[in-house]
Amino acid sequence: MLHELLRIPITGTRLLVPVYLLAAALAAWVVFGPVHERHRLRRAAVRVGAVLVGAGVGLGVVWWTGDVQDDFGVQFTPVTRMWVALAFAGVALLLVVVVQGGWLARILAVAAAGALVLSAGLGVNVDFGFYKDVEQAVATNPYASRTLPVTARPVSGHEVTAAHWHAPVGMPKDGETLSVRIPGTVSHFRARKAVVWLPPAARVAHPPRLPVLIALSGQPGQPADLFQTGDLGSFLDRYAAAHDGLAPVVVSPDQLGAPNRNPMCVDSRRLGRSATYVMTDTVQWIEHHLPVATGPSAWGIVGFSQGATCTMQFSTEHPDVFGTALAISSELAPVTGNAQTSTALAFGGSAAAYRAAAPVAVMAAHGQYHDHLTVFGYGQDDAPYRVSTETLHAAAVRAGMQTQVIVSPGSAHDWNTVRYVLANGLPAVLAHLGLPLAKGAL
Repeated sequence: MLHELLRIPITGTRLLVPVYLLAAALAAWVVFGPVHERHRLRRAAVRVGAVLVGAGVGLGVVWWTGDVQDDFGVQFTPVTRMWVALAFAGVALLLVVVVQGGWLARILAVAAAGALVLSAGLGVNVDFGFYKDVEQAVATNPYASRTLPVTARPVSGHEVTAAHWHAPVGMPKDGETLSVRIPGTVSHFRARKAVVWLPPAARVAHPPRLPVLIALSGQPGQPADLFQTGDLGSFLDRYAAAHDGLAPVVVSPDQLGAPNRNPMCVDSRRLGRSATYVMTDTVQWIEHHLPVATGPSAWGIVGFSQGATCTMQFSTEHPDVFGTALAISSELAPVTGNAQTSTALAFGGSAAAYRAAAPVAVMAAHGQYHDHLTVFGYGQDDAPYRVSTETLHAAAVRAGMQTQVIVSPGSAHDWNTVRYVLANGLPAVLAHLGLPLAKGAL
């Protein structure tokens, strides 16, 4: 029973329409219904005024926190602004009714405010494309924890590669997603559990050496996001089903340390050694525990938002590790808050060091890259990230990279963009990692 409740979808009309209608009916009744006849018009006018003032306050809060302070790193869409205004309007209506009195009115006002806030939350969720069901909203990491043993390397000459792979009888049909602890042995970075996806070919007694993808979530976020919300495992399951169980091993480490932390994927005294955690601790753990191939031709990295910025940092700084990258809505440089704050927190106040850490500067300093693919993606309605992506793409072309740009139609800085870019960008990534080319989108 509980399992069925957790799987209730929260983005479809079967749930949304009844909630919206209930909220509208309760709000209308509170504004125009339960007041004494003598005071009906005056009280209704006050309540309508409260709704308008509350909506205005909500729009002001969104403008200040989103447009002025840039606290969330995204430009809110008109749809999200509307829903936030509605939520504030519901709270303002509740406060006015509490003051005006009347127990029936107060009870209905509480119900109306709750319904309006719930409607707003559901509406914003649809706009961002984040939670698909109740389980995603309440479970931060639903995947079973495992401890993976150290994988012994086969004797030279007996190693099976993806190019010579034939699926054995009894191979599992689907990939497996699990939660693992990757210790910060060198970095001492306090990371949450990572998420690992193993394709069917990696789940047999004698797996081939497979390509590997490191996947980085956005901020705020957690390692499970690209699987729970981005459907990364589902896309790769479909690919593996058409290619004898072959797909890359995927590891999503925690480059943040906490949902709202942003150590910017650099090493710093104040924010921790996030870069060393990913590039040393995580890379070494993968090599020792998973059946993966070696060399940049078999290693790729993918990320969204803050994770995409990290993707560009790591792939441009370490072409000896990564030969393939997929960056969805990347910033131009590592940033938390603004450039001044970022410089002070992570670069010892050195503006020159901060500028040098930008992927565009890294590419210019490196010179020409060889056999290196970067796939860029962003949402059609995401103007700031369109600009940053175009700038990064131009720099990548100048640096000799193979490139591809994917624009998600009708979406912005949200998970609808992520899913579209993954579906259409992964085929090129997988082919560059040495796997068979997929026909069309995944």
